[in-house]
Amino acid sequence: MLIEIDFNSNEALYIQLRNQIILGIAKDMLRDGDSLPSVRQMANELGVNMHTVNKAYALLRQDGYVKLDRRNGAVISVSMENKSHHVENIHSNMEMIVAQAVCKNITLEEMQKLVEDMYDTFSSARPQIDIIVEEKE
Repeated sequence: MLIEIDFNSNEALYIQLRNQIILGIAKDMLRDGDSLPSVRQMANELGVNMHTVNKAYALLRQDGYVKLDRRNGAVISVSMENKSHHVENIHSNMEMIVAQAVCKNITLEEMQKLVEDMYDTFSSARPQIDIIVEEKE
């Protein structure tokens, strides 16, 4: 899996890492039962502080994407429990996206097409590849 961290972004590094892992799961590059690198290994590979990786992994656990185990580390385990809670979270995240679309005169049909295209992208399986770190400049 390719993890892209942009050190010049205004977005926090731990959020970027969290998002990249969620994208990897959605694109089927990471699957249930796959182990993520240890906090130390991921930090070394990305060139970030261990606390950054630890915080990303903690958020992924909290949001139901991984299970943390002292023996096995972080393991992909997407929780299907409490769907209504997840729908509420997605609703609040999408509210700003839809507001931006309305302000920029993007139609409902254009938004639906964007969402459909994204679902198509995520639903088509991708081959699993090794983690490669690429630094954006």
